Amino acid sequence: MVEPPRRARVVSLLANFCWVVLDQPGPAGQRRLLCTRRTRLGKSGQAIHVGDWVQVDVIDWPAARAAVSVLEPRCLLLERPPVANITRVVVVVALVEPALDPLQLTRFLITAELSGAIVELVFSKADLLPAQAVEHWLERARGWGYAPLAVSRATGQGVPALQQRLSQPGLAVLCGPSGVGKSSLINALMPDLDLRVAAVSGRLQRGRHTTRHVELFELADGALLADTPGFNRPALPLEPQSLVACFPELRSQLSLEACQFADCLHQGEPGCAMGSQWDRQSWYSQCLQELLSAKRRLAPSLRQDDGGSLRQRGDRLEPRLAAQYRQPSRRRQRQAAEAELTLPDQED
Repeated sequence: MVEPPRRARVVSLLANFCWVVLDQPGPAGQRRLLCTRRTRLGKSGQAIHVGDWVQVDVIDWPAARAAVSVLEPRCLLLERPPVANITRVVVVVALVEPALDPLQLTRFLITAELSGAIVELVFSKADLLPAQAVEHWLERARGWGYAPLAVSRATGQGVPALQQRLSQPGLAVLCGPSGVGKSSLINALMPDLDLRVAAVSGRLQRGRHTTRHVELFELADGALLADTPGFNRPALPLEPQSLVACFPELRSQLSLEACQFADCLHQGEPGCAMGSQWDRQSWYSQCLQELLSAKRRLAPSLRQDDGGSLRQRGDRLEPRLAAQYRQPSRRRQRQAAEAELTLPDQED
């Protein structure tokens, strides 16, 4: 008798394999399986990410092996690093070692906001700064629209509060630059894991990569936590209006008072509801100028005379192939064939 497929969640990827945890335990309580992926998933363009819900079949219980046959529809996706079906994104930045870069922090917050999930902000290594300096950053972040936490692995400061937030049902993703202490925080929350950590480079004061891939850990019943590799330059959205939506202080103000002009870019233009005195205005402006410059650089490369144009693929714009290089659509091919069949026979 063929066993029906079982539902499981992908908890890590390893080359051409993935580890999954079954929704319901199998014989003898087995839940964790090493799986291959059906070829048809790749051929249909279905990429599997950590956090995805899948269906597995052809289960070999003694060997704890199976095959992923179906990828279930996902909801919220964090693009970088790719984690699916997330509930909240926790942006972790260090107050020192490496020194806090407000522009870099803003870019990470933009990435988190783009996911559509709940965004949390955590300042790590709080024991290395005077309490007054730590409170200064907490107060600034509150003004941006967040409820930040200052934590320290060394003293335990803020760890219970963070654990309480992350123990809520769902999938929380820790992201941030290299060396800010994400893995150390997870060790503080889950001491049995004993994840590998490394000190910051002494000469360059840059973080060292210790986490090489995304992996999910069970923090509490129904609460999963993802550790992710650090990276230092998050991407920006495509459109200016998308950028506006990634600043909670902008969203809040614009919900109370609209700008005079619908296409306002919120850089202190006449009639702008935000003005030019808000805290993150300069960082917002830098991100906006980078976004607009990228669009201007891309525009001249298009050849309108030969049918070229822009199309959106994922989170970026790319040139569309000129008409002579495009494959005719199946719909047009079918319509042409039907038209030929319906043409009346012509007499000599």
